[in-house]
Amino acid sequence: MTAPVKDSDRSHWVNRSPLSLRPYLQLSRLDRPVGYWLLALPGWIGLAFASLSHGFASSDQKWAALILIGAIAMRGAGCTYNDIVDQDLDAQVERTALRPLPAGTVTTKQAWIWLFAQCAVGLVVLLCLPRLAQIISLCSIPLVAAYPFMKRITWWPQLWLGLTFNWAVLVAYAAKTGTVSLPLFILYAGLIFWTVGYDTIYACQDIEDDMKIGVKSTARRFGKRVKLGVAVSYMACVILVFISVAKEVLPSKEVYETLEEHSVSIDISGSGVFLIIFLPISLFALHLLWQLVTFKPDSSKNSLRKFKSNFWAALALIIPLLIIGNIH
Repeated sequence: MTAPVKDSDRSHWVNRSPLSLRPYLQLSRLDRPVGYWLLALPGWIGLAFASLSHGFASSDQKWAALILIGAIAMRGAGCTYNDIVDQDLDAQVERTALRPLPAGTVTTKQAWIWLFAQCAVGLVVLLCLPRLAQIISLCSIPLVAAYPFMKRITWWPQLWLGLTFNWAVLVAYAAKTGTVSLPLFILYAGLIFWTVGYDTIYACQDIEDDMKIGVKSTARRFGKRVKLGVAVSYMACVILVFISVAKEVLPSKEVYETLEEHSVSIDISGSGVFLIIFLPISLFALHLLWQLVTFKPDSSKNSLRKFKSNFWAALALIIPLLIIGNIH
């Protein structure tokens, strides 16, 4: 019998699916949808961010749908690959011991077949993207392939996860605009710190088991100062997101000079600057502050709830960006 994994919602449809199919759905972590949302939402952030300078286009809905489909497929493929690599470690950790490979409900060969099937879906999504977005997407493969090994060689696997999980922001921006920009890379850097923060919270669930088997994490690295570590990560995130929005919204010196040559003046009042720059990040920043204030590192349930709440943190950034992008 295939039992629910410890941190899986027992009422989730995956845990009521046919027994022959259930292990594959568990390999893909479809019973824990927050994971693929945290892979897709940076892509949606990228689309909303691009609207600040490029406005809203009818194709945005297509890109958003493709990003979600690709995120579900590639997050599933990534988790399957991670479980293949980590099956011996997972067998030693209480939270992961019932995953399909250590539990023996699928074989390693079957897991590889399932991995390639999910990659095929990702390939279909890739072929639907513009050329630059395709190239950027392919550049993420080394990051994905190396991630499962990071917790063996560095105290900062969460930083590598941030590089990997937020790659969709680059893909989405390139798909919408056909280019990349400095503000985009600043935004990407900010989202990396966001991931370091929320995955440090997540890693607090496994500190004791990780110590026993020698797995490294920022949660272990920060130790008793884990809340300070999360606070610094979130603060860096908010600052970088603010800078990126400011640079994306406010015209450059060259743009001002060109407009002046054509007798076009720009008057951005103080209240306008506040609305355009501060509003998109204020709700996001407040949500991160709420996480930090209510975070209890010694409580596994609290850590999991705070981790999952980052779905709402992302929406708190996306929605204001879309609103400003459509009126700016």
